[in-house]
Amino acid sequence: MSTMTAQQSWKAIIGKLRVIGDSAEERRLLETLATPERATVLGFVNAHAMNLVASNRQYGEALLAADVLLRDGAGMKILYRRLGLAPGLNMNGTDLIPKLLAAFKGRRVAFWGTEEPYLSQAAERSEALFGVQVVSVHHGFAEAQTYLDLARQWQPELIVLGMGMPKQEDVAARLASTDTPCLIICGGAILDFLGGKVTRAPQWLRQLGGEWVYRLIREPKRLFMRYVVGNPVFLARTLLCSKATAQDTPGTPRGR
Repeated sequence: MSTMTAQQSWKAIIGKLRVIGDSAEERRLLETLATPERATVLGFVNAHAMNLVASNRQYGEALLAADVLLRDGAGMKILYRRLGLAPGLNMNGTDLIPKLLAAFKGRRVAFWGTEEPYLSQAAERSEALFGVQVVSVHHGFAEAQTYLDLARQWQPELIVLGMGMPKQEDVAARLASTDTPCLIICGGAILDFLGGKVTRAPQWLRQLGGEWVYRLIREPKRLFMRYVVGNPVFLARTLLCSKATAQDTPGTPRGR
């Protein structure tokens, strides 16, 4: 990927993304992810991730190294529509990861990310709600080797990383070398949500694809660059990508 342009990097990610068409396909995915035969990395790709891919080669490589990549958010739906592709379901981690935690009921889980007291609160809540056994918690600001050592020590069957992009994808790619079968999730802010640091938008706003607006209002300073600056940049890149794709494949029918 080192010689790729930004548009080539985008195309590589789009080609890797797995589109989930309906709830039945989602259930099959959950069943597969809940029974990993080897170290398996699950990642989510939203508009912010695509902006990082365009400017951060190492992040793009780590993202492409994931075993399963899912479309996350309204921005990616816009991109898919512009490319004439069916976007499928919005497979955002905030909704999907709790379902995976439930699927790992009774099994060993590690939460690595965020900070206290939210980390411990996320572990306690997850044990109560999903019946998982949280065997390891650690904040998300250590060196990658720390998490490799923890993985060898505790051998969790599910690892939830809540370190934010691009660090968590780099750590996940390193953890994928472990010999123990496990699912490694790049969870973004999921531990903050589970730990009560961040709250979800109302359901009606989520259905409209506007949760990012709610988060921006709640955390304007931290999320200004991601949304106020990043979203227009993403849309501009979307236009360029769709034009380049149309030139490469003239006459391609547009998806519904």
